[in-house]
This record gives sequence, structure tokens and C-alpha cells, in this order.
Amino acid sequence: MEIFVRQMKVEDSKSVNQLSAQLGYPLSLEETRENIAHVLASENDDAYVALHNDKIVGWIGLSRAVLIEMVSYCEINGLVVDEKYRGLGVGKMLIEKAARWGKERGNDKLRLRCNVVRTKTHLFYQHLGFHEVKQQKVFEINI
Repeated sequence: MEIFVRQMKVEDSKSVNQLSAQLGYPLSLEETRENIAHVLASENDDAYVALHNDKIVGWIGLSRAVLIEMVSYCEINGLVVDEKYRGLGVGKMLIEKAARWGKERGNDKLRLRCNVVRTKTHLFYQHLGFHEVKQQKVFEINI
């Protein structure tokens, strides 16, 4: 199976939106479109899609984090592969693209956060060489 990875486009909004819902993040199509446009306009963010026969079967969102207290690093903000294409190397290809993207920006670390309930996903990341560095809780407040 041939998979092609390219930069995400705003025109990919519908497919990206459908895949995001599989991940558990349902947004309106307009919200997805706006988010993609914002990411693509940022010099510290980017996003890529994986295609099979011109069908988007996965996507990855990236950012370069510059923090006062640490050396900058790249982070995977979102990664999803269509349920029908999991286990076929699509996620690995997207992560390899993320690693190249990070290195091109002078970073030597690639991070991601994963919900504690996604135990199969934890195994996937560990299989690719990621290791757990900490556990944390996420807090939020409506403003």
C-alpha cells in the first residue's frame, strides 16, 4: 500500500474533521477550517495529512514549543489514523515526518501527550521508541 504525506490544506477540513471525531474531538466543520488556517499561518506550527489513493487516512499536528524554563522542543499536538488504516504504518510515517520537521527547526526532542485511557496507543508510541517522562493532570476553567 502506497501512502503519501503532504502538508495539510484548508481544503482538507472535511476529512480532517471526520478523523478528529474518531479521536473523540468533534468540532464543527467551520471550527476545523479556522483551526487549520491558524496552524498553517503560524511559523511555529504545522500539520500534515497521509493519503492513500487521494483519500486522507490520517493527520498530524505539530508545534515548536519555546518555553522560558526549558530548551525548545517539538510536540505532536494531534495524531489520528482512520480506524480502517490502523496497524499499516500510517502513524509511523506521520511521526517520522514530525521528527524531520522538528530537526529542520533545530530541535532534538519530539514530545506528545496521550490520554491515560488510550493504552493501545501508549504501546504504539513505546514501540516507536518514545518513553514516558512524566504523568500529569490537565486542569481547565471556563473564562
